[in-house]
Amino acid sequence: MNNWNEYLSSQGAQLATDGSGHVPDFGHALTAAELASGFVAAITDQAVLAVSGDDAATFLHNQLSNDVEHLGLADVRLAGYCTPKGRLQATFLMWRGSESVFLQLARDIAPALQKRLSMFVLRAKAKFSDAGGAMVLLGIGGAGAEAALLPLFGALPATPYARIDHPLGTLLRVADVFGAPRYQWLATPEAAQAAWPALASALRPAGADAWRLSEIHAGVPQVTLRTQEQFVPQMVNFELLGGVNFKKGCYPGQEIVARSQYLGKLKRRTALATINAPAQAGDEVFAADDPDQPCGMIVNSAPNGAGGVDALVEMKLAAIEQGNVHLGSASGVPLRMLPMPYALDALDL
Repeated sequence: MNNWNEYLSSQGAQLATDGSGHVPDFGHALTAAELASGFVAAITDQAVLAVSGDDAATFLHNQLSNDVEHLGLADVRLAGYCTPKGRLQATFLMWRGSESVFLQLARDIAPALQKRLSMFVLRAKAKFSDAGGAMVLLGIGGAGAEAALLPLFGALPATPYARIDHPLGTLLRVADVFGAPRYQWLATPEAAQAAWPALASALRPAGADAWRLSEIHAGVPQVTLRTQEQFVPQMVNFELLGGVNFKKGCYPGQEIVARSQYLGKLKRRTALATINAPAQAGDEVFAADDPDQPCGMIVNSAPNGAGGVDALVEMKLAAIEQGNVHLGSASGVPLRMLPMPYALDALDL
């Protein structure tokens, strides 16, 4: 991994000064328009856990908000891990290999989540391990993504949330954005380094901030350290994205999540906004007509290449509809609402 970081640095990557190997960008933050044309990003803020053993799928099925027992080898799914009160402790991108189930999550919560979940294994034949140490993650998206990847893989996953295995690694297709597909490639450092020059010549090279910006514009939230236990899944639109299966058996918080779905207890959703100021996950936002208490919280944010950030913001439905929302206080920097890529539908949550 160090060789990969050194290679990225030689290609112009800006490395974090804390020695973490995090790559925020390649000298400047990309705009949404630049992402739409095509980009390749070194994703360095994610961890991947492998859960192996005869009981791995059954154990996870009983812990997570989505169906793991029927997760196919060609499938990719979102899933959440909740407290008994239904609040998300983590969100995962999940897929299955021949011997393990893989969980991708925010790096800053991965060690504690691995330890916590391992506590509940008990006599089940399931073992957690860090699968990310031997691989690197590349994110590829935008109009030029397919043409850049086809020479490498020959065939690509045909639909969002599908995957293929290949001698070069695992290729996941995740939620589309800007009218184009997005892919995550889990590769060895050697394969990634060999492919980088061609990818970076066809696409804009970028770091983890660009990938997070693409996730934000796809409307896909991720729980990080600053937002653990803040949201019931529906508050961050998780069931709209297929991250909750309401027909599976019990899991921690299931009763609360189901009650929120069927009894309409929630009146909050997550919307897309742009903010002309620095802002980060966990920051509160306020509605102008109710200045004494926050109306919501930033779920995820990323530099937007225009001096501010674009963000997914969880807030009261009334605040989303009125649109007069500000960062930090009712007199703070205003949020400008942007269209979501999917409807905040139907339920009066």
